[in-house]
Amino acid sequence: MADESVNITWHEHLVSRQTREQTNGHRGCVVWFTGLSGSGKSTVANEVEHRLQQRGIHTFLLDGDNLRHGLNASPQRLQERGADYAERFGLGFGAADRAENIRRVGEVAQLFASAGLVTLTAFVSPYRADRDRVRQVVEAGATGGGFVEIFVDAPLEVCETRDPKGLYKQARAGKIKGFTGIDDPYEPPLNPELVLKAGAETPDRLAATVIGYLQSQDILPGKDGAPRK
Repeated sequence: MADESVNITWHEHLVSRQTREQTNGHRGCVVWFTGLSGSGKSTVANEVEHRLQQRGIHTFLLDGDNLRHGLNASPQRLQERGADYAERFGLGFGAADRAENIRRVGEVAQLFASAGLVTLTAFVSPYRADRDRVRQVVEAGATGGGFVEIFVDAPLEVCETRDPKGLYKQARAGKIKGFTGIDDPYEPPLNPELVLKAGAETPDRLAATVIGYLQSQDILPGKDGAPRK
């Protein structure tokens, strides 16, 4: 087997992250929404992106369900490539597969942030250690900060009431095993940059809170979030 330390080399590019950020008129970063299923992560992240796009901010939203259709597809989705391939590269929902799911997302998010994008992610990401590893990856390449962890805090009973995909109902009935919040733990962030009380506020107000924070950290320029000219 070839020695990777000899055959893999990091190549510096002529166009730097700083150049891309100057062109865009704002810093790149990763805004990481985490919380229980049904807490409103995707709803708030979508609203934030919509508002930023209206202000001319360069963004991209990585959504947990969407990435499970492709980059982090399940073994079942990859069966057409053969059973061995599907077993090796497909991701289920056990602890190890969830960790790999978040690792892949973190690496992609870091690339997008390095391109100068405000990169929004919406994942349950239940394990604190996995989120902390992503923070390390993102901040290692950032011009300052770069990783904004947002805990979308909604009580379990509120999430169960919403239950848009019927997952809590299936988990309570024993049809889904290892479901976060029911028979698998959710580890809330210890020191998130923001805590959003999603059970008490509307998505509009929560989105405004997020944008206000990004402005306060000089990630977004100007009081109205408009890019510099």
